[in-house]
Amino acid sequence: MRKYFGTDGVRGLANRELTPEMAFKLGRFGGYVLLQHNTTDEEHPKCLVGRDTRISGELLGHALIAGLLSVGIEVLDLGIITTPAVAYLTQHTGAVAGVMISASHNPAPDNGIKFFGSNGVKLSDEQEEEIEQYLTQDAADDLPRPSAEGLGHYNAYPEGVAKYLEFLQETIPDDLSGLKICVDGANGSASPLVNRLFSDVSADFDTLGTTPNGLNINDGVGSTHPETLAHAVIEQNAMAGVAFDGDADRCIAVDEKGRVIDGDHIMYICGKYLDKKGKLNDHTIVSTVMSNLGFHKTVKAADMKDVVTKVGDRYVSEEMRKHDYSLGGEQSGHIIFREFATTGDGLLTALQLLNVMKQTGQPLSELADEVTIYPQILINIDVTREGREEAMQSPTVQAVIKEVEAEMNGNGRILVRPSGTQNLLRVMVEAQTDELAEKYANTIADQVREEFGI
Repeated sequence: MRKYFGTDGVRGLANRELTPEMAFKLGRFGGYVLLQHNTTDEEHPKCLVGRDTRISGELLGHALIAGLLSVGIEVLDLGIITTPAVAYLTQHTGAVAGVMISASHNPAPDNGIKFFGSNGVKLSDEQEEEIEQYLTQDAADDLPRPSAEGLGHYNAYPEGVAKYLEFLQETIPDDLSGLKICVDGANGSASPLVNRLFSDVSADFDTLGTTPNGLNINDGVGSTHPETLAHAVIEQNAMAGVAFDGDADRCIAVDEKGRVIDGDHIMYICGKYLDKKGKLNDHTIVSTVMSNLGFHKTVKAADMKDVVTKVGDRYVSEEMRKHDYSLGGEQSGHIIFREFATTGDGLLTALQLLNVMKQTGQPLSELADEVTIYPQILINIDVTREGREEAMQSPTVQAVIKEVEAEMNGNGRILVRPSGTQNLLRVMVEAQTDELAEKYANTIADQVREEFGI
C-alpha cells in the first residue's frame, strides 16, 4: 500500500505528484476524519488554511478548500502566512483543524500539505493512518455529500496575521532596540511579515529574501543558504542575522563575524538562559539524533540534561508534551518553545535568541562559542522510496558502518537514515577532524552507491 504521509505531511512535485485532485481528496478525507474527532457543537466547524509563496499554492489551495467545503467545514483562508502561525491560530480560534500548503525548505517546484489538529499540534500517526485508508479506497468514496445548507462556507481571514504578530511581540519582555540585525525571509511565508514584526519590536534591521515571485522561494536565500545572510551581516556591520525557511518554521542565525549559528547553538544558548531563569523544566533540552556530538557534550557540561528523539519536530513535540519539557528542537533550526508554541516557529525563535543577546549584553559569537561542534559531513544519496529501506537493511552496508565505528573508537558518530520528505538516503558522520569525517562518510556512501548501482 502506498504511503502518502511522510514526517511532515504529504509532499511531492506540484501538479504531477501532488496534484489538485490529490489536494481535493486530502481536503475531503482529511476534513471528514477531523470532523470525527471534533468535540465542538458547531454545525459547521472551522478550518484555517494557509500557504507559502509558491506559485502552485493557489492551485492546490483552491482544490483543498473545495474538499473541505464538500464535507461541511467552514474555511477561513489566511492567505500567505507561516506554518507556525496556522498552528497558533488553529489553537486559539476554536478551529477543528488547520492546514498549511507548503514544502518548507524544498525548492519551488515541490509543494506539500500538512494538517494540524484543534490543539495546534500535527496529527498523530493514528489520525494520518485514518486519512491514508480513505485515500487508498477513494474509488469507493461513500462519505456524506451534503447540499445547500449542509455545505461549508468560505471566508478570507486576513485578521489572522495581525493576531499572530501581536502574540509574537508579547513573548519577549522588552523591545529589541539597540540591536542592528539582518533578516532573511527566504522569499517565503515570512516575507510579508518581517517588516511589520521587527519594526514593532524597534529593531534596527535590513532585509533580504523578501521579494517572492512564486518561483524564487528558498532560491539562494533563507535558512538553507545562510552564506547569503552571512555576507549581508558583514556588509552591513550588523550584530547578528536571522534566516527563515520557506514556511518560516525554522530559524538559522549568523553572528557578527559571519559564522553560521545553527539549531544546536540556538537551543544551547536559549536553554542555558532559560535554565538560569528557572524556566527550563527539569533542566532538559529535547533534541534529535541529528544534533551534533559537541552539542550533547556541552549541554551536559552545563549541568543540563539532553533527551534524544527521532528526526522530525513532531517527535520532539511529542516528547516535550509527554514529559512537560519546555525547550526542544532540531539542528536544522526547528525550535519549539513550549511556553508559547506547539510547533517549531522561526520568527518566535529569532525573537527569543535576540532577546538573550539584549538581556545578557553578550555578542552572539560569545554566546555560541561555548558549544564546540565536531566536524560533520552529510552526504545525500538519490534513491527510490523502496531503495531507502533496502539500503538501510543491507548486510554489507551495515558491515561497513560497523567497521567505521570500530575505527572511530568512540571519537565520532554515524547516522544513516532515509529522508522523511525526499527520496534520499542521508549519510551523516561526525569525527574529530574534517578529513576523518569526509573519509568515513565517503566510505559508507560509496558502499551504498556500489551495491545499488547509483
